[in-house]
Amino acid sequence: MTAHAAEHHGPPPAHQSSRVSSSVVGMLLFIASETMLFGAFFTALFFVRVVAAPDEWPPAGFHLPVFVAGVNTAILLTSSFTMHWALQSIKRGSRAGLLAGLVLTFAMGLTFLLTQVIEYARLGFAWHENAFTTTFYGLTGLHGAHVFVGLTLLGMATIRAFRGHYSPEHHHGVEIPGIYWHFVDVMWIVVYATVYIL
Repeated sequence: MTAHAAEHHGPPPAHQSSRVSSSVVGMLLFIASETMLFGAFFTALFFVRVVAAPDEWPPAGFHLPVFVAGVNTAILLTSSFTMHWALQSIKRGSRAGLLAGLVLTFAMGLTFLLTQVIEYARLGFAWHENAFTTTFYGLTGLHGAHVFVGLTLLGMATIRAFRGHYSPEHHHGVEIPGIYWHFVDVMWIVVYATVYIL
C-alpha cells in the first residue's frame, strides 16, 4: 500500500468544474427558492388589489406610515453598502474594516427590524380584519422573518470575525451571509414599492 493510499480515507473529493464555489451556488439556489415564495405572496396581493378590491386601496380608514417606511428603506439600503465594505475589507486583509462593516450592518438591520415592530404596534389594525390587512402583514411579516434570519447569520459572522476566523483567502463566512443580506435588501425595495407606494 502506498503512502498516499494510507493517508486517504472515505470517498474522493467532489469534482468542482465551476469557478463559483459550491457554497455560493447553494446560497443562490436557496435565494431562487425564496424568490418564488415571495412571488406567491405578491401574486396574492395583486389578485386582491385587481380582482377583489379594485376601487380603493388601501380601503378607507387604513393608512400606512409611508415616510417612516421610507426612512427604514434608506437604513436597510445603507446596510447593503456596509456589508459590501466588510467583504471587500477582508479581501484586502483589513480586519478593522471587516469588523466595522459587520457591526454597522448588524446595527442597521436591527434598527430596521425594531422600527418595523414599533410600526406594527402603532398601525391600529390587525392582520385578520380584511384582505388589505392580511396581505400587508403577510408580505411585511415574511420579509421581517427574512431580516431576522439575516441578522442571525450576520451575528454569527461578526462573532467569528472578532475571533479572527477570516482572512483574504478564507472569507466565505462573510460572503455567504452578505449575498443573503443583499437579497433581503432588494426584496424590501419591491415590498416597499408595491405595498406602501403603488
